[in-house]
Amino acid sequence: MIRSRGAQTVLVEECAGAVSSTLQSLVNRFPPIPGVVSVTYVLGARRGLAACASERGTFAVLALDHRQNLRKELRPADPGSVTYDEMVEFKRAVVRALAPVATGTLLDPEIGAAQCVSDGSMPARAGLIVAIEATGYLGSPTARISRVLDGWSVEQAKRMGASAAKLLVYYHPDAQNARDQERLVADVAEACRAVDMALFVEPISFSLTEGEKLVGEARREVVIETARRLTPLGGDVLKAEFPYDPSVADRSRWTDACAELDAASTLPWVLLSGGVDEATFEAQVMTACDAGASGVLVGRSVWAEAATMAPWARDGFLETTGRERLARLQELVDARGRPWHERSSRLTTAPAPVDGWYRGY
Repeated sequence: MIRSRGAQTVLVEECAGAVSSTLQSLVNRFPPIPGVVSVTYVLGARRGLAACASERGTFAVLALDHRQNLRKELRPADPGSVTYDEMVEFKRAVVRALAPVATGTLLDPEIGAAQCVSDGSMPARAGLIVAIEATGYLGSPTARISRVLDGWSVEQAKRMGASAAKLLVYYHPDAQNARDQERLVADVAEACRAVDMALFVEPISFSLTEGEKLVGEARREVVIETARRLTPLGGDVLKAEFPYDPSVADRSRWTDACAELDAASTLPWVLLSGGVDEATFEAQVMTACDAGASGVLVGRSVWAEAATMAPWARDGFLETTGRERLARLQELVDARGRPWHERSSRLTTAPAPVDGWYRGY
């Protein structure tokens, strides 16, 4: 049972204090120009998010930021034998085939983003979302600690040409380190604001009982409460898990849960695929979009089978079946999803540039 507490209020106050202190230090370091008022126009963040969306404002983003998990996909019987070059080759093949169909592409900084940009696999005009976090977690399975990848930063992602950033954070509202995970979200969100870049926040839930999976109504409670807790802390899009695990097949429960998730989130939200099969994911997407979701970030549900194929078969699969799956999802979310800019947020309520706006930007 998720505890009802006032910690969110306390956290927001603490984060507000930290942000205020940071802003004050910047003001002291860079005094305002006399006669010029500084205004937050969020032009970079808004343009970056639009670059990852369809013309209507929905998302059908190819997710390929997998790292250690990709080893298991490529060689299930012996993941440790998979080399760096094999992972890079696979990512380039998937991006070449599917990025032109997607509204944007999510890649990691270790074996994906730079490699696909440098060789031209990533289309120059496509939206690029780059992960900020280190893969996996530290600590115990019931108090998972997420962190920024060592040697990597929001500023570096912006510099390499990312349209937006993504932060995956392991989170349970009642975990003993929940407050620390919340601070991580707030810190990365503030770093993104400092460079005027949009942020996708991806919470991944877990059970507080070691060795057990979070399922049924317990999962629903956690996913929805997570949206309620994390979306006010910063970020621009919530990348949400489906509220129920695949064992729950009751569509009426799906509908109610997605409506509750939509009400809990203060941000536009998209659905992650979570590795479920194609048919299940399409059904989940329809339910989520009808409830107010703005689309999907989809990975294995589109390309999983290709991971164990020989290169020639892999490329053929991706260029036919993979593209068809992604194109269907794009059509579905564009027809039924809620455009991200229809939900009030810092990006939609920012002031429009006026004469001389650049002096205070």
